[in-house]
Amino acid sequence: MNNKKRFLRRQTKVRGKILDSKNRNRLSVYRSNLHIYAQVIDDTIGKTLVHSSDKEVVKETDKLTKKEAAFKVGVDIAKKALKKKIKTVVFDRSGYRYHGRVQMVADGAREGGLIF
Repeated sequence: MNNKKRFLRRQTKVRGKILDSKNRNRLSVYRSNLHIYAQVIDDTIGKTLVHSSDKEVVKETDKLTKKEAAFKVGVDIAKKALKKKIKTVVFDRSGYRYHGRVQMVADGAREGGLIF
């Protein structure tokens, strides 16, 4: 089995567990080689409510590591979500392992005030 199939299998398992909690919004994380993106999604209507990325948060003059940038993305998404009165979410790691940049987004969101 190749990596793409394994990733899709993990993603399906994670989403299946998450979609059971329909009364909460989903904090989804996407990680590319260079950037990290996060968005809060309302699955009942299928709309993105809030989004953030390290392209928005980190200036080019900042000398941050990818993990530090991911932490800032988490804090930023939490601020934006709290402005829209979203306090509790379900964390969707999208098939990625919960470590490194994905974990830093979660830690930043918790520090910013989101509950999950």
